[in-house]
Amino acid sequence: MNNGYKLSVYSLRQIIEEDPEHRIFEKLLTQYSILSALVVPGGYYLTMQPKWQTVYYYFRRWQKDGVWKTIHDVLRAQVRVQAGRNVEPSAAIADTQSVRTGHHGVSKGFDGGKLIKGRKRHIIVDVMGLLLAVMVHSASIQERRGFKMLSFKIRHLFPKLKVIWVDGGYDGQPLQLWVKRWFNWVVETIKRNQDTKGFEVLPKRWVVERTFGWFGRYRRLSKDYEYLPTTSETMLYIAMINLMLRRLTWGSSSQVST
Repeated sequence: MNNGYKLSVYSLRQIIEEDPEHRIFEKLLTQYSILSALVVPGGYYLTMQPKWQTVYYYFRRWQKDGVWKTIHDVLRAQVRVQAGRNVEPSAAIADTQSVRTGHHGVSKGFDGGKLIKGRKRHIIVDVMGLLLAVMVHSASIQERRGFKMLSFKIRHLFPKLKVIWVDGGYDGQPLQLWVKRWFNWVVETIKRNQDTKGFEVLPKRWVVERTFGWFGRYRRLSKDYEYLPTTSETMLYIAMINLMLRRLTWGSSSQVST
């Protein structure tokens, strides 16, 4: 196990980039059993499990050193290139998902609109539904305020980003002007047709809803079980690592049309 952690962020990036079928990296994750219940497809535990203290130690070290985020970002770039897109996105979609939390944990609140006590997963995805950024915060924080917090988090990460599509929860000229002044992004609100009854598939908005659906495939994400919001964020990145590894390994048959 000690050799597993000696891999630097740079060497991890090399492994990912020099292993087009991702067999080595996939073996790295499963061999060290890093949260295998979440990373291994189907959520099955491996036959040989190390002590949970060992798994948690490496999980926390990789989280602290930014290894999980680095792995995620490199894989996202490869998935975008495989789909014939530029590495850097120029458009994105933002949304929130309110989820219940366990009995323990900090930064919890009540979402009066969804009537849920817990936290919000505030995410920004590209047009393929791949995660660009995530912030987990109290469910009592409104979308507009959370979006401002998340915007500062990614302001220097995506220089080609021009437009972000949002739903009615973000609507309002003050927010649009604020975003334009600080980041030079255009925020466009996509609203439901008031005359339409029942479910309606909204252009571009369905992409981020599908990402939330992907999260629902992982039992660890059925609720927010984590004590810290930063740990919840890392869990979402790990789920996306699993999804992108499948897509890159299985080839074009696993791609979802966009």
